[in-house]
Amino acid sequence: MIRIDDVIEKVEQNRPNSNIDLIRRAYLFSALHHKGQTRASGEPYLVHPLAVAKILADLRLDETSVATGLLHDVVEDTLVDLDTIRSYFGDEITSLVDGLTKIAQISNLSKEKQQAENVRKMVLAMVTDVRVVLIKLADRLHNMRTMQFLKPEKRARIAQETLDIYAPIAHRLGMGKIRGELEDLSFQNLYPAEYERLSKEVESRRSELEAALTRITATIETRLKENDVPYIEVQGRVKRLYSLWKKLKKQKIVIEQVYDLIAARIITENERKYCYLALSVIHDTWTPVPERFKDWIAIPRDNLYQSLHTSVIGDGGQPFEVQIRTQDMHQIAEEGVAAHWKYKEKRLGSAEDDENLEELRRTVEKLLLPLVETNNENPDSEDFIESLKLDLFPKDVYAFTPMGKVIQLPRGATPLDFAYAIHSEVGDTCTGAKINSRIVPLKTELQNGDVVEIMTTSSSRPSRDWLNYVVTSKARNRIRHFITEQQRSESIDLGRKLLEKEADRFRLSPKKLIGNDDEMKRIANEYGLGRPEDLLASIGYGKTLPRNVLAKYLGPEKFAELDPDKRKETRLETGMRAVKKFIGLGEDAIVVKGVDNLLTTRARCCNPIRGEEIIGYISLGKGIVVHNKRCKNVKQLMVNRERIVEVEWAKIEKEEIQSVRLLVTTENRTGMLAGITNAIAEIKTGIRDASASVSRDDQGLIEVTVEVFDKRHLDRVISSVEGVPGVLAVERMNAT
Repeated sequence: MIRIDDVIEKVEQNRPNSNIDLIRRAYLFSALHHKGQTRASGEPYLVHPLAVAKILADLRLDETSVATGLLHDVVEDTLVDLDTIRSYFGDEITSLVDGLTKIAQISNLSKEKQQAENVRKMVLAMVTDVRVVLIKLADRLHNMRTMQFLKPEKRARIAQETLDIYAPIAHRLGMGKIRGELEDLSFQNLYPAEYERLSKEVESRRSELEAALTRITATIETRLKENDVPYIEVQGRVKRLYSLWKKLKKQKIVIEQVYDLIAARIITENERKYCYLALSVIHDTWTPVPERFKDWIAIPRDNLYQSLHTSVIGDGGQPFEVQIRTQDMHQIAEEGVAAHWKYKEKRLGSAEDDENLEELRRTVEKLLLPLVETNNENPDSEDFIESLKLDLFPKDVYAFTPMGKVIQLPRGATPLDFAYAIHSEVGDTCTGAKINSRIVPLKTELQNGDVVEIMTTSSSRPSRDWLNYVVTSKARNRIRHFITEQQRSESIDLGRKLLEKEADRFRLSPKKLIGNDDEMKRIANEYGLGRPEDLLASIGYGKTLPRNVLAKYLGPEKFAELDPDKRKETRLETGMRAVKKFIGLGEDAIVVKGVDNLLTTRARCCNPIRGEEIIGYISLGKGIVVHNKRCKNVKQLMVNRERIVEVEWAKIEKEEIQSVRLLVTTENRTGMLAGITNAIAEIKTGIRDASASVSRDDQGLIEVTVEVFDKRHLDRVISSVEGVPGVLAVERMNAT
């Protein structure tokens, strides 16, 4: 168990002039108010703030940060309020504790929205003072280390949030060591079976890999000495499990095909020229792998990371990676901005120190600015979280403007992302792009080193299709904003025309109705809308029927008297039921809440099956198109929230058979198709079609169409296929 003396000893070692009395007072205050509280493990609660303070002390942070680590939970978990903290410890620590304290529970918000609001609060606070997020990362790290005492569902939720938000923030701030541990702990709790399997596979090779690393590091040391290249240390490491798992899954390869399963790291003296000298020694000793060299020293990553990366083929054909960096670069790679954080004290630090501190603060602001922009552009908390995840995606594509300015973008970025990164107006008026002087489609993925020229015209405007070609939240939010405004205007016009047309059928004056602001506002309020324009937009979107608006305007008796053709409406309903039955949905397959007489069809992109969570989207001319909630196209549909309706699976008397296509990636060997079809047949599942081919990378690709009743049935089929020896991956394909 960590003691307060351990924390103080580390602070004194790293920062000799620290205010130790402040740390002791914070410890006593925390111990007093957490007295009697225990953690899920049964340990005294004080164990947690002490562990957080120790992590912060190891990062060489100032005494204010360490004291806040001891106090970070007192407002949230005890009866202490912020005013009490202020009276004992002053404004600075109070501000940090406030930034770390969760928002009080709000009864009308879901747990997901409350969590999103807490993340939003932290993002805003950490831009004001980066120590907020450093303390939060230390807090999250210790919680992840001690999660084994929580229920599995809670562990999974915390681990997913860590993987989505906190590990990427650590990456954004260059804190590689903390990021790596957070990712591996999340992997272990989210996918325990896959973690265990991969861990055993790596452990079975451990002795072989470590022996290879010993030979490699010894050879590197000998060759560096022979060539008079000054170095401090040569390290060896086996690739982290989460990073390895992600690569195997993404590239659909086996562990033998991973180039950087093992890696050596050369830490040189603090002159960058020694890094390039060491690189030449490595390439003289082993054969480099083409296109596997990255120079992060000449062009540092946006999180301050600098290093040379190269992959080579060693003795016996063993591929491995070599990273080369100076001692200062190594410290930054491990600790990021925390490696440079130095609290400004007037009694300490020269003018040069102040200048360095100001430069660091500008760097931190630059790193976190996109997160603030994400907050400003997304008033909805769930949209904010989705955009935040996009912004935190590791950025490692470096493209150039024709004038030589470097633009850093996420992997998969296109010229449209590039255009919006330059300026929003450049993106809005983009008509085309040139990459390396050649005209290319706007959906072309950018590669490192591309020179990109954006072509614009003042009359050009964003298109809905662009949402399929962008990956950055800035581009996506700007396009969505334009489309929303454009479609709202179009929907108001359409709604006005539809209402006028329906009024004509009832022999009413359209101008008398639509021009009556009081009546239109009254009807809008009955629908839960604020203004007449909102009502017209709702009609234009297809969510509100014009005849229902007239019914509210006229009243039941007058409406019945003027209704021109009730019998026609009855025939229309009968026709719609016949169409539904003809296409195989069945009248009661999907129930739409609050919207009557609209044709319902399943989206071809995701082909939802019974048991999956579904969402409805009103599409003019198609009725309600039903998507799986996890469908990749749902995010784009959320641009028009007015068209979203609640749908659910209705109860049925007999099971409904539905065809689902699966793509199975396998090893390229004889008998795979037979093994897969046998596995499906064994669980009494019908097969409509099956075909096999070989991919460019010599893997088997088997497409099979199966007949299932619901999601549970499909899960059984997928699980059975995954159990066939030689199967590498199983994924569901779009509907035919």
